[in-house]
Amino acid sequence: MTTGSVRWIKSTYSTNGGSCVEWAPGIASSTGTVPVRDSKNPTGPALALPAGAFAAFVSGVKTGEITN
Repeated sequence: MTTGSVRWIKSTYSTNGGSCVEWAPGIASSTGTVPVRDSKNPTGPALALPAGAFAAFVSGVKTGEITN
């Protein structure tokens, strides 16, 4: 997966200025995966998560089922 021209969005839950996550939603419709990366290292590796797994993760964070 190449992520150089992908539009990255920082998580709205990343308000502490430290542990920030970015994701690239535009890739999901064409590949079925959602790239996720550390915003402090934009040239570093990105994880390619299955779209359904990413949606379940986001849901868990929003409901408080998953916390840091």
